[in-house]
Amino acid sequence: MADAAQGFGAAEYARRWAALQARMAVAGQDALLLTSPADVFYLTGFLTRFWESPARPWFVILPAKGAPVAVIPEIGAHLMASCHTGEIRTWPAPDPNDDGIGLLTETLAGLVPEKGCIGLPMGLETSLRMPLAEYHRLTAALAPRVFVDATATVQRVREVKSEPEIEAIRRTCAIAAKAFDRVPGIVARHRNLDAIFRQFQCALLEAGADWVSYTAGGAGQGGYGDVISPAAAVPVRPGDVLMLDTGAVKDGYFCDFDRNYAIGPPSETVRRAQDALYRATEQALDSLRPGMTARDAHRVLCDGLTTRGATPGGGRLGHGLGITLTEWPSFTDKDDTPLQENMVLTLEPSVEIAPGRILVHEENIVLRADGPELLSPRAPADLPEIDI
Repeated sequence: MADAAQGFGAAEYARRWAALQARMAVAGQDALLLTSPADVFYLTGFLTRFWESPARPWFVILPAKGAPVAVIPEIGAHLMASCHTGEIRTWPAPDPNDDGIGLLTETLAGLVPEKGCIGLPMGLETSLRMPLAEYHRLTAALAPRVFVDATATVQRVREVKSEPEIEAIRRTCAIAAKAFDRVPGIVARHRNLDAIFRQFQCALLEAGADWVSYTAGGAGQGGYGDVISPAAAVPVRPGDVLMLDTGAVKDGYFCDFDRNYAIGPPSETVRRAQDALYRATEQALDSLRPGMTARDAHRVLCDGLTTRGATPGGGRLGHGLGITLTEWPSFTDKDDTPLQENMVLTLEPSVEIAPGRILVHEENIVLRADGPELLSPRAPADLPEIDI
């Protein structure tokens, strides 16, 4: 396979195919059918914002041996030809009578024996990007071939990052760090929260992000209520804590970390909460190792907060990161996923300061054999103050 224009180069994609095919062999899967933007990108390097259009389905098949086969709308043929794949089969889409299902059926029938098994991700954090009625048509047409859940086949490979992937995430983190450095100046010029959010997104793009899929945060007196609400057209005020969180994208890879700012001097309660968050994160940076579980990481962060008198926030306290903003595992008390060397993860402890007021602190790491390595520049121990 020659190097193509898109992605990291032929050797990286050959490695991914071989790793997936090894897991397919163990699971008895004769082919892997992928339909989601992230999985198609992972397998081929096919990167486009055209996925925003729901009018067309896209399919990539990884057979038991050899290169992927793309079964895609003809509008994508030129871009896919610059990616890492084998045969490309197209149809003129959208077609209200047969939007690729006939061609996909024919392709899978040629790759999978009559009593064979087709893997398709069906579990948590997966989605089927094709009409459900068309999926039923496909399974009926291919019987007695069977479709089985291939979530583990894909996730166990994708969750461990290669060095090129790790460096891509590091570059995205560096872009976000440049934008965060501009936040005090942005706040000085644009006092309303919605304007601050817009200007922060502009700063991310100016720093080199390809796009900004996710910007969130909040502001409020002594803390904020949540970190997912849209920014309102209200001014920030002295006594507020401002938080900005970004999922900027560069070359298809996300960062996901936040920064908190005190508008004027923070209260003693906020100072104590910030200290607990910082020290709990330090404790995780010192103690996490491969072989621990996501549940263990949750416990480390919770213990780091409670021993300092803080109340941990509800929900997960970190997660995987890569070609989607959040990946598995989740740092909760229910997730027993083993942590492995070269997983890229977020540390995201949160504290409840008072009813309806929280503080969230987030960093991005790669887990090495001897512990975490920061990919995001470490936040300062004390909240930066912005005078207005």
